[in-house]
Amino acid sequence: MFPAGAAPVLTRQDRCDRCAAEAQVRAVLPSELDLLFCAHHARKHAPRLREIGALLSPEP
Repeated sequence: MFPAGAAPVLTRQDRCDRCAAEAQVRAVLPSELDLLFCAHHARKHAPRLREIGALLSPEP
């Protein structure tokens, strides 16, 4: 979870890094790299992302 007010805002121009659909979730990895996912891919990859310590906003 991101600190209050610190969650990055997604826009309609943000696209999923897997399929180019509209991004719904931003995952920030411990290395501070961020990945964008559509709802489908966010649900698919969320368990593994949490395992490696990624922060997800909003939660899928």
